[in-house]
Amino acid sequence: MSSLYTRSKEFTRNRKSQSDSPPSSPSPIAKTLRHERLSRLDTASSSSGTSDNYGDRPSGRSSAYTRRENRLAALSSRTEDDSSRDYKKLYESALSENQKLKSKLQDAQVELADIKSKLDKIAQQKQEKTSDRSSMLEMEKREKRALERKLSEMEEEMKVLTDLKSDNQRLKDENGALIRVISKLSK
Repeated sequence: MSSLYTRSKEFTRNRKSQSDSPPSSPSPIAKTLRHERLSRLDTASSSSGTSDNYGDRPSGRSSAYTRRENRLAALSSRTEDDSSRDYKKLYESALSENQKLKSKLQDAQVELADIKSKLDKIAQQKQEKTSDRSSMLEMEKREKRALERKLSEMEEEMKVLTDLKSDNQRLKDENGALIRVISKLSK
């Protein structure tokens, strides 16, 4: 047991010289190795039963780590401030862009409403024209029918006239023949 105790004592002395200097940003592998060493140190000191000067060593390390963590926290808060400013700028730019898009949308909606009203007017005019046209067509159809009726009536009258002319001619011929017969008889 004493050999374990001396070995851990030497190990802590070597670690003490390394931990006195402030830790630079270690790699992830170095962090895990340091963590393993600390856990071994804690188990060795608890198994040996001594809690004198060696028990204070981890707290000294923890204070160095706390200082380092405090520095990192300050740096991260600065970057957070920078990033929050960036987010604020991004938010403001997005907000202004949204306002521009909303105004464009409103303009487009007004233009759309104007176009719709114009289309409605044109459709009404077309409908009026078509209704006018349809009424005109109906009137033209009526006139055409009336003209056709008159035409058929005139054709019938023409037939009657031709019949009357032929009857008149026949009567003239008969009258001429009768006059000749009468004149022969009177001689």
